Amino acid sequence: MRFVIVTGMSGAGKSTAMKMMEDMGFFCIDNLPIPLLDKLVDFATNFDTQMKNVAIGIDARSGENLDKVQDMLEILKSKDVQYEVLFLDAEDAVLVKRYKETRRSHPLAQGERVDKGIMRERQKMEFLKKEADYIIDTSRLLTRELKTELEKIFVQDEEFNSMYVTILSFGFKYGIPADSDIVMDVRFLPNPYYVEELRPKTGNDVEIQQYVMKYDEAKIFLNKLEDMVTFLIPHYISEGKNQLVISIGCTGGKHRSVTLANELYKRLSQKKNREYGLKIEHRDIGKDALRGK
Repeated sequence: MRFVIVTGMSGAGKSTAMKMMEDMGFFCIDNLPIPLLDKLVDFATNFDTQMKNVAIGIDARSGENLDKVQDMLEILKSKDVQYEVLFLDAEDAVLVKRYKETRRSHPLAQGERVDKGIMRERQKMEFLKKEADYIIDTSRLLTRELKTELEKIFVQDEEFNSMYVTILSFGFKYGIPADSDIVMDVRFLPNPYYVEELRPKTGNDVEIQQYVMKYDEAKIFLNKLEDMVTFLIPHYISEGKNQLVISIGCTGGKHRSVTLANELYKRLSQKKNREYGLKIEHRDIGKDALRGK
């Protein structure tokens, strides 16, 4: 039997993950009373049931019983029960935004602002995060991307990488992305915008890519950036960081930054034995067109 405890921060996507795991063949129980946890495991392991894969949802709704989870995990260990912990997390600002959009109250806010509830919940959930076998930061994940990550873990049995690297192109005139960890400015490169026939195209078009990458300074910059990122990522992983956003910006986020972001993504995705997931986004690639420029 595969026994998974699904937990994490309220608003990080635990309920969505549980539904996805149910589709993957797991018998899912959300918000199970903590004192019943070991009894459920005993039933599933000692009787002839159809529960071959079980996922139990535990979160802040358990209230004071949440403090008993650690004792329950010790009981499971004493019984040699093999279990896995999946922890769904997200940045505080993202959690606040999600709560405001749904107009729900945080279970630990106690009549105060949402951010107070999130702070209390982080303190209560810290021990479970340390126990986690898998930590997925959903701050920038689309629903289909979360499903892909869960399938890798629970269907394809691929080795899981807690670190997720996002390479993000942007335009400085639209502001630096607030969640950037590393910001690189490529406005020193020649700008295709001033070549009339290239202006409507983007860094996803081969003509722009050839224009930008024909310059030695672009190639040298890319080599140095790849070298720096390759050096940094293992150190971020060892420090427990699970989300890294590398933002590459030019003036409008359409030509140079898109080209360099694509090139960096291509190089990193080709590395063997990567210890991190990888995705790419072009935040501002279409904004000039929307403005009629």
